[in-house]
Amino acid sequence: MESHWAWRYEGYDPSQERLREALCTLGNGRFATRGAACELPAGPVHYPGTYVAGCYNRLTSHVAGRDVDNEDMVNLPNWLPLRVRAAGGGWFTPDDTSVLDWAQVLDMREGTLTRRMRLRDAGGRELELAETRLVHMADPYTAGQRLTLTAHGWDGDVEIEGGLDGNVSNAGVERYRDLDGRHLAGLRAGTAGTDTVFLTCRTSASDIKVAMAARIRRAGGPPGSVHLAAGGGTAVCRMTVRVTRGEPVAVEKTVALHTSRDPAIADPLHAALARVARAPDFGALLASHSAAWHRLWARAELTVPGEAGNVLRLHLFHVLQTLSPHTADLDAGVPARGLHGEAYRGHVFWDELFVLPFLNLHLPEVSRALLTYRHRRLDAACRAAAAEGRAGAMYPWQSGSDGREETQRLHLNPRSGRWLPDHSHLQHHVGSAVAYNVWQYCLASGDTAFLHTEGAEMLVQVARFWAHSAVWDAGHGRYRILGIMGPDEYHDAYPDAAEPGLDDNAYTNVTAAWVLARAVELCRTMPAPRREELFERLGLDGDEPALWEDVSRRLRVPFHSGVISQFDGYGNLAELDWEGYRARYGDIRRLDRILEAEGDTVNRYQASKQADVLMLGYLFPPAELAALFGQLGYPMDDATWQATVDHYLARTSHGSTLSGLVHGWVLARSRRTDAWAYVREALLGDVADLQGGTTGEGIHLGAMGGTLDLVQRGLTGLQPRADTLRLDPVPLPELSRFHLSLRYRTHWGVGLTLQSGQLRIRVPTSDQDPIPVSLDGRTYAIAPGSELTVDLPAA
Repeated sequence: MESHWAWRYEGYDPSQERLREALCTLGNGRFATRGAACELPAGPVHYPGTYVAGCYNRLTSHVAGRDVDNEDMVNLPNWLPLRVRAAGGGWFTPDDTSVLDWAQVLDMREGTLTRRMRLRDAGGRELELAETRLVHMADPYTAGQRLTLTAHGWDGDVEIEGGLDGNVSNAGVERYRDLDGRHLAGLRAGTAGTDTVFLTCRTSASDIKVAMAARIRRAGGPPGSVHLAAGGGTAVCRMTVRVTRGEPVAVEKTVALHTSRDPAIADPLHAALARVARAPDFGALLASHSAAWHRLWARAELTVPGEAGNVLRLHLFHVLQTLSPHTADLDAGVPARGLHGEAYRGHVFWDELFVLPFLNLHLPEVSRALLTYRHRRLDAACRAAAAEGRAGAMYPWQSGSDGREETQRLHLNPRSGRWLPDHSHLQHHVGSAVAYNVWQYCLASGDTAFLHTEGAEMLVQVARFWAHSAVWDAGHGRYRILGIMGPDEYHDAYPDAAEPGLDDNAYTNVTAAWVLARAVELCRTMPAPRREELFERLGLDGDEPALWEDVSRRLRVPFHSGVISQFDGYGNLAELDWEGYRARYGDIRRLDRILEAEGDTVNRYQASKQADVLMLGYLFPPAELAALFGQLGYPMDDATWQATVDHYLARTSHGSTLSGLVHGWVLARSRRTDAWAYVREALLGDVADLQGGTTGEGIHLGAMGGTLDLVQRGLTGLQPRADTLRLDPVPLPELSRFHLSLRYRTHWGVGLTLQSGQLRIRVPTSDQDPIPVSLDGRTYAIAPGSELTVDLPAA
C-alpha cells in the first residue's frame, strides 16, 4: 500500500477510540459502519454503530418537565462481533489482555480497514490477530470481515465466536443521555444451515423492517466443531479450531443488510439470507469491492502533495462513502455528520451548500438525487410556510424522513447542565441554500430538464416565501425580513427581548435577493409552455414576478461604522473582552456555553460562532457580490468588503468547523497571506478533533466537502457557466501544486493541473464540442484531445 493512501494509527489508546472509530468508518453511500473494535461491545470506550441512509425513527422523551419528540437516524444491529479465546481462557481483547503491539490502517485506495494486535492473556499465551473489513462499494447490501490469528509460542484449541448483536440503542452522544434511544423493536434471532445466523427487527414508530444475515466460515481448512445459537437478541456461530504456533488460521464473515425501504425485494430476511448464500469468499469480495473503489477514485481525482494532500484524500474518502453513486438510488439527503455517528441525530441541515458544488463536477447524478430529496419534501415546506401565514416554501433547518421541522426545541449546555430553549429553526436561510444548489447544479451539469421542472418548482417556491416574508418599511424605504436567525447560531434574539428572532440579517437578505432575481430570470427564459404549466401548477399569479423583482432590488442591508452589519442593531451590542476570556478559558470556541454557564448570554456581544456576513464571500465571487449589492442599491467596493472582513475576523470564536473553511476561502481572495492559518484549521478540524471531542460523534461532512471545493473552485476560481468555464486562480503558497479531474457537462475527465506558476487544462478525446474557457480576460476554445497551458501572474 502506498503511504499516501493509508491513514494509520499506532498504539492502543482508549481515550482516542471514539475519534478513530469515526475517522475509520467504512461505507458505500447506502450504509456505513464505524471503525469500532469487533471483539468488544459498546461501552464508555467503544461504540460500534451501523447506519442506513434515510433510516429514521421518532421517539418521545420527557426532558426538563416536558415531552420532547426527536427523530433520529437509527443505530442498527451490530454486525461486527468477532472474537477469539483459548480453550478455558478469556477473550483476547486490548481491554482485557496485555497489549504487546497494536495498529490500525485505513486503506483509502482499497476501501478497507485493517486492525492488527499482538496480545498476551492471563495464561501467558500470545496471539497475533489481524482483522480486515469492508463495506462493499459494488454491492451496497454486503459487508465482510476476514480475521487471521497466529499463536506464538504455544499450540492448542481456540474458540472463535462471530455473530450479530441486536441489543443496541442510540447512545453515542453524551449530551443526548436523557433522551430515549431505544429505536428497535420485535428482535428475532435465528440460524440457517450450518454456517449462517440472522437477526430481524423493525423501527418502533416508522416501522422500517431490518434484516441481517451473517455467514461465518473457516478459510482454507476444516472448521472443527461448529455450533450456531440464537436468542436474547443475538445470533452467534462458535467454532473450535486447533492452532499450531506460527501457523495462521483465518475465518471469514460475510454479512448482508436489507431493509423494507430497499427496491426489488419481497422480504428483507429472505433477501439477506439469499445474498449471503450466493456471496463469494472474502478474496473475491475484496477484489470486486476494490475495483469499484478504483473506478470511483478515477471519477473524483484530486491530488495534492504533502500533509494537506493526505488530509484532503481522507476528506474525499469520507464524502465518497457517504454520498456514493449508490446514493443516486436513494431517498436521502446530506447528513451533517455523515453516516459516522449520532450527533445532530443524522439530520439534514444546509451542508449540501458545501458538498454539492464539489459533487456537481464529479458525480452530478448524486447531486441530482440529493436535490430530489428536497423536491420530494417541497409540499411539506409549503405547508410549513402556510402554517406561518406565508406563501411559497419554508424549508426546515433540520430535515429527516418526511420534511417536517426536526430542530430540537431544547438543547443541553454540558458546561452548565441546563436544558435551554433552541430557536435555530428560525434559520430560514436554508431555503436559499436549496435554491442556490439547484442553480449551481444546473450550471455545472447543463441539466435544463431538471432546472425547468423540479428545480424551477423549488426555486420559485423559495422566492415566493421571501417575497411574502419581506415587509415594506416606509421609514427606511426598503423591504425588511424580520424575526429570523442567520448562520451565526450565537445570536437568536436581541438582548432582554421577550421573543426570539433578529431583523435584517445581511446574509439572509442578500441571498434572498439573489434567489428572487434568479426566479425572475428563470421565468423569463424558460420555454413558454413550461412557464405556463409551472404557473398553473403552483397557482402563481402573473403579477408575482414583478413583486419578486421589486423585493430583489429593495431589500434592506444594514451597515455600521462602514461595514456590513450582521443584522440590524449588531453595531449597538457590547464588545467582548476576547483577551480576558481566552486567558480564563483557553479554548473559547463554544463561547455561548461559557457565557450561559456564567449567567450571561452571547446575545449581548459582538461575537460570532462562525462566518455569517462573510458567507457571502464564500458563495459569490467578488465581481458577482459587488453586482448583487449594486442590484440592491448599495455600493460595495474592495475597501468596504476588506473592512467587513477585518471586523468579523476579530469577533469570531470559530465554534463551527465551517468557520475556518469560509474564512480561509474569503481571505484567499482578499488577503492571501493570512488565508493558510484558517485553511489549515479547516483541514485539521476533524482529524485533530479541534472542536473538543465532537468528531467521535460523527465527522463534519460539510467542512470536509468544503475543503475539497476550496481546492477545486476556491483556489482555481472555477465558475461553471452556461456558455463558458471561467477560471481565476489564486493559489496559496502552501497549496500551489495540485491536480484534479472533473466532469463539465458532456465532458468527462477534464484535467486541471496547477504547478510551477502555470495552469494546464486538458480535455480528453471525445466527439464533443470544444470547451470555452475564460481566463485572465481572454477566452480560449479547448478542443477534445488537446490542452492549454497558461502562465499565472505573480501573487
